[in-house]
Amino acid sequence: MSAGPTTKGALRHVLGHLLTPLLMCIGMGLAYLGAFHAPQPHDLRVDIVGSGPRTQVLAQTLQDKGAGALDVRTVPDRGTATTALRERSSFGAYVPGTAGHGPELLVASASSDTSAMAVEKVFTKVAATQDEPLKVTDVAPVASGDPTGQGIFFLLVALSIGSYASVAVIGGAGAVLPMRIRALLAAGMSLVVSLVGAVFAGPLFHLVDHGLGGVWALSWLYSAGILLIGVGLHTYLKRWTTLGVMVLFVMLNFTSSGGIYRPELQPGFFGSLHAFWNGAGFVEGVRGHVYFDGHSLGGNVLVLTLWFLAGVALTVTAGLTEARRRTTAAPAEAPDTASTPTPTPASAPAPAAARTHGETAAEEEMEEAVGV
Repeated sequence: MSAGPTTKGALRHVLGHLLTPLLMCIGMGLAYLGAFHAPQPHDLRVDIVGSGPRTQVLAQTLQDKGAGALDVRTVPDRGTATTALRERSSFGAYVPGTAGHGPELLVASASSDTSAMAVEKVFTKVAATQDEPLKVTDVAPVASGDPTGQGIFFLLVALSIGSYASVAVIGGAGAVLPMRIRALLAAGMSLVVSLVGAVFAGPLFHLVDHGLGGVWALSWLYSAGILLIGVGLHTYLKRWTTLGVMVLFVMLNFTSSGGIYRPELQPGFFGSLHAFWNGAGFVEGVRGHVYFDGHSLGGNVLVLTLWFLAGVALTVTAGLTEARRRTTAAPAEAPDTASTPTPTPASAPAPAAARTHGETAAEEEMEEAVGV
């Protein structure tokens, strides 16, 4: 028995909607595997502490053997090396051994635990050639509740999911609401999401041991930017909004945030995004605020603010676009009393059918968001 028209139509409908998860699969694979599958250092800044021919020879030897992996410089003393680590302009400082004192490596794991591990691997080999055990000193350790140093990244994931999943609900179920109401819902939801994030970071998991108010403020700014951009995009992308926000705030965002690997361990494309993407602004902003006395915090707040302002501008533009569409559609929908017949009972259910179609579309859009 051949499939009827209803079955064929339903099949085409399902196949059309399966395109979204297929594109998500391809995009996530390209993004995550491209960014994380083979981390290798390049231009990873490290310092050799000391002066004189021996220090210069060691620095030059490491530079040559690294073949672009390391950016080796010399600094005159331990204090200068520590300052560079706390300003995050360096990721490791090697103090060669002297009579009675073995070699020491200074790192700042709060800047990036994976970068600190990469540096430690290099200088463990250097110390081994001198038959000396290597002492590792962490000048900026992470909080006790975040031993891997990656808790901030997973906080970013939670904030992101709460934000862009809300976009599908506000854009789908709330599509009939005026844009100003949707914008207020976005602002309110960003406040709720950021408060949840603050609970995660502080009393629940102790990812940070101080500066929780600043973490909340950065969380709100980050979440509000995503929600406003998503609500604005929905006017133009409709059911493709879920895919759009996933590209912006998952595929390109998580991979360039520096929460797992900093740019010095990633391919150049993701490293370049790190300079201005909102996830990197959040992760590096929280690190600077909590662990590095606010160093570089201003630049990261600026990044988050620009994304927030982009969301405001997009939402306003979308509101104007919707108003123009309503104005254009109004004359076409105006009843013509001279030619329009009086609706018969048989034709009366049409508006209800139209409403059902709109509700179905909104439900389908929110169901696609579950795939996030």
